[in-house]
Parts: sequence; structure tokens; C-alpha cells
Amino acid sequence: MATIMIVDDSGYTRRTHRRILESAGYEVVEASSGMAAIEGYFIHHPDLVLLDLTMEDMGGLDVLEKFRELRADARVVDISADVQRSTGKMVADSGALRFLGKPVTPEDLLATVRELVEEPAS
Repeated sequence: MATIMIVDDSGYTRRTHRRILESAGYEVVEASSGMAAIEGYFIHHPDLVLLDLTMEDMGGLDVLEKFRELRADARVVDISADVQRSTGKMVADSGALRFLGKPVTPEDLLATVRELVEEPAS
């Protein structure tokens, strides 16, 4: 089964998303900061990353840029409570595969992960 990395500075969000994904059979790794995410990405090579946009040490778009330096085909879904149109455009321009607004429903989370994990990498 695919490995999903959850990157969020909220422990509650990481635990909630982990429970949802593990119950669907996915292997899950977590990172609580941008720097931890970059290290974890290098170590675990996840199939998909769920990446919070707003974290204390590094913004999610900066983290995504570092992922792309490690692997040009990094597969990332950006997640944020900031659902303004300008944020959606910024995410689309960053190369993220999707943008989900918080709070993410379990159904939306699983549907997005399933679609992207089963979709061949481009």
C-alpha cells in the first residue's frame, strides 16, 4: 500500500488524518514542521504528501520547492484553512496536485488520496 506523509504543525490534524488514512490501509509518516518534512521526505520517499501551507518554521510552498529539488516529480496536496481564491491560484502555480480547504472531511481526504495514489505519476 502507498505511503502518505502528513505535514502539519497541528498534532490534532496529524492524528485525525493518520487515523483516516491508516483505517483505509495506507502507511503513514508524519512531520510537524517544514524542516522535519524535508528530512522525512528524503528518508521515506512517500508516494503522496499532504502539506499544510502555514507552519511556524517554513511555509508549505517553500517546503514544496525543497521537495521538488529532491525529486522533480514530488506529489503534493496542499491543505490550508485559507481558502481564498488567491491562495488556490498560488497553490496551482506551485505545482501541487490539489488544494483542500480545512477542515477536510474524511470522505474528501480519502477520495483525493485514492485518486492521486492510483493515478500514474506524470
